[in-house]
Amino acid sequence: MLLFAVSALEKVAQVPSKIWLNVVIGLLIFFAAVYVVKQAAQVNKIWLTIIVFVVLTLVGFHWIYSRNEPKFLTPIVDKIAPFFPSAGSYEAKQHDGTHP
Repeated sequence: MLLFAVSALEKVAQVPSKIWLNVVIGLLIFFAAVYVVKQAAQVNKIWLTIIVFVVLTLVGFHWIYSRNEPKFLTPIVDKIAPFFPSAGSYEAKQHDGTHP
């Protein structure tokens, strides 16, 4: 059994440090999310609704502007995107010289 433990430790030692950093950051984000959810459960529901609406709106506009939405939302964003500016249209205007 000690032989198996040593080989497992050797395998763990060979894992790049960037992966360990990602694991630690992921754990910190998870614990922060749990803390935020626990605190949000104690907040007035109207404030919670307003905060969630603002966050979802900001994320949605970012997806529309930069077109980096999740694949399953692409059909919805395709219908909404023509009504809002996008990064591609802004860059095209800059290169054409039509932007003041």
